[in-house]
Amino acid sequence: MTVPPPTATTRWRCTLCGNLTRFDVTRSAKTVEYVHLDLAGEPTVEEREVVSETIESVRCRWCNAVDQVELVDRPGAAS
Repeated sequence: MTVPPPTATTRWRCTLCGNLTRFDVTRSAKTVEYVHLDLAGEPTVEEREVVSETIESVRCRWCNAVDQVELVDRPGAAS
C-alpha cells in the first residue's frame, strides 16, 4: 500500500496514537546522479535529479504501527 506524501496544506497523523511528528519512511526512488571522482577515486554526488519516488510504507515511531497513517490538514492551512 503506497502512502501519499504530505503537502503544503496536509501532514501525516498516526490513526492509532495520534503522533504527528515521528515516522520511519520506506521509499523507493529512481534518480539520475552526476558523480565526480577526485584524483584519488573518491566519489562525490554533485547533482541529483529524482525521476520517480514512491513511499512504500510509513511506520509510527511512537506506537510502532505500520501503514496506519492518514493525511490531515495542517493547522492554519487554507482549506
